[in-house]
Amino acid sequence: MFAAGGLAAETGAGDLRILMLGDSLTAGYGLASRDALPSRLEAALRARGLDARVIDAGVSGDTTAGGLARLEWALAERPHAVILALGANDALRATDPAVARSNLDRLLTMLSKRGLPVLLAGMMAPRNLGPEYTARFDAIYPELAGRHDALLYPFLLDGVATVAALNQADGLHPNAAGVEVIVKRMLPSVLCVALRTGHPAAAAAGEPAGCAISSLSRVR
Repeated sequence: MFAAGGLAAETGAGDLRILMLGDSLTAGYGLASRDALPSRLEAALRARGLDARVIDAGVSGDTTAGGLARLEWALAERPHAVILALGANDALRATDPAVARSNLDRLLTMLSKRGLPVLLAGMMAPRNLGPEYTARFDAIYPELAGRHDALLYPFLLDGVATVAALNQADGLHPNAAGVEVIVKRMLPSVLCVALRTGHPAAAAAGEPAGCAISSLSRVR
């Protein structure tokens, strides 16, 4: 039998591999690779004493459909947990929220069948798309997180969106300082999903407040 995030129980040693499946916000558009979000998250985890590797599976311009199409390829890295950070480009293209929801639902279903704990990074639709669209789109993430028992980080760009000093000239992509804000805010949630794997390395970082490790460490 596998513990939650079964690969950890199977290997029993080595670094904890967290796959970040996303778009340009993950790929580090306009940044040096060392300043991209996966790299900075990895550095933050290691600073907490967690022997972790955050795998950058970001493709600029990718949509939820694109992520679904390449999931199997990305999983060849044999991660113990996944940060799912897709949907921003669906919203920018005003894709029907029902389509984005269906793709994310399928992604979460596939990851659940593999016993992989997931941190779902939420997105918010541009407000200029109108209240009906934004309400439908924004509701996707909390609804699916509950449906699939995934951890939810409500908004990937929390604290960064619309702050000029934290974004590149396009106003859409964080600069290096913006990435650091995301890492600081997101790190407790990443530590929580690491604990869900049951990997021996995860315990080294300690339990963040509100993580409820007793309810996270369970056999699937």
